[in-house]
Amino acid sequence: MAIKSKVLLLYNETNPELYIYKSELEKSNLNFLPYFEIENVTPMDEYEQMGKRIATLGYNVTCLNVNDNLDLLLEALQKNKPDVVFNFVEIFHGNPKLEMNIAGLFDLYGVSYTGAPPIALATCQNKLLAKKILVANGIQTPAFEIYPNTPNIKIASKLRYPLIVKPLFEDASVGIENASVVSDLKSLKKRILHVHNEFKQPALVEEFIEGRELNVSVLGDKELAVLPISEIDFSTMPDHLENIVSYQAKWDPLHESYHKTIPICPAKLPKKLLTKIEKIALKTFSILHLRDYARVDMRLAPDGEVYVLEANPNPDLSEGAGFMRSAEAAGYPYEQALGKLIELALARGKK
Repeated sequence: MAIKSKVLLLYNETNPELYIYKSELEKSNLNFLPYFEIENVTPMDEYEQMGKRIATLGYNVTCLNVNDNLDLLLEALQKNKPDVVFNFVEIFHGNPKLEMNIAGLFDLYGVSYTGAPPIALATCQNKLLAKKILVANGIQTPAFEIYPNTPNIKIASKLRYPLIVKPLFEDASVGIENASVVSDLKSLKKRILHVHNEFKQPALVEEFIEGRELNVSVLGDKELAVLPISEIDFSTMPDHLENIVSYQAKWDPLHESYHKTIPICPAKLPKKLLTKIEKIALKTFSILHLRDYARVDMRLAPDGEVYVLEANPNPDLSEGAGFMRSAEAAGYPYEQALGKLIELALARGKK
């Protein structure tokens, strides 16, 4: 009998008590008709289920919540000696900037792992650096300004309204809300100060690109493939909400925007435009040193111009999430898509 490869599925959830199951009363009090089913599922549940799905492929799977405990992580690497780490650690001690350090630790230990290397995680974490690299390589991104978190800062933007204000070092739409889109100087100042006070970091201000939002997923290491493109349909978004994928739209099933950002996959695009978008995604993936799997978020303006909003290394792999939606459309069942990522990491380990 062949020896099963050992997979260590690592994640870091330090406050599981925050994921309180939504009561039936909360669901019944919604003032809108939900599009998606509201499920009582926590991230811990999802990781455990993912581990079970991976095990059906014949791998020996261990799931571990690091819980901000570096000793626990090191013990798992030293004692269990996994063949591959499925890396879901996105934050450590509340600091998303430490995500790259965890990947660097795997490199120091010579442990193969899924997803992006430290350089890609660090680059994409810093939106300013990522945007400068994109622009330097001829990839269009919305015009922008940076407002550092310093006292008595003067705010006088030369950008064209409407604008969108984001924290510079966050991901997963953290800090992006309906109020992030502003149309005048007063609202701009208020939102920049909100970012400074709430997140203790610089504010990134971009020209807001009206148009279609596209999620372009790329799969592979040396040989890359663009998966069927997914579009976010804003057609049912009410007037009081902006056409953006806010934090609430991504993560709060009791918020109206969660049910008004509806994915369409594959997106309907003319062949010439589709080819252009795929080339931009592949170039973005390569110049930012992404690996295994990533999602490049773009806006297609009414005039046909394509803007890269950001690149997301190690995007959400929950069943039905953006990357997995595109993988399924490409003919990868959920377990097979997870297995493909493990195979890519195992292949690197053998080399």
